[in-house]
Amino acid sequence: MIAVPSGQPVALQDVIWNVPGPEGLAVRFRFVAPQIAREGGTIPYEVAAEDILHLCQTYALPRLAEFGPQPTQIIISMSDQPVPFGESAPQATQFFEAFTPQDDLCIWEIF
Repeated sequence: MIAVPSGQPVALQDVIWNVPGPEGLAVRFRFVAPQIAREGGTIPYEVAAEDILHLCQTYALPRLAEFGPQPTQIIISMSDQPVPFGESAPQATQFFEAFTPQDDLCIWEIF
């Protein structure tokens, strides 16, 4: 599990780095966070958003060097259950946020 400000359990599902994003080269860090579920979940989006920023700053940024060319965008996603990349999962609760890495910071972009 990865520590986040809300204290909810969060686990890395996978990292996708070879699929271009809307703004060029993107690295996607995909996390599973069961407590964001619509039914029975205890973490609303407003709380999860703080966790997502934290994951970008403390988890994704330090790992960028592992992925070769530096991306222009970091996408952090949370899902209440594992979802295969690129597949539709209407039953899943999913949150996505995009960030620009700049001077060791994650700058939030509005989708």
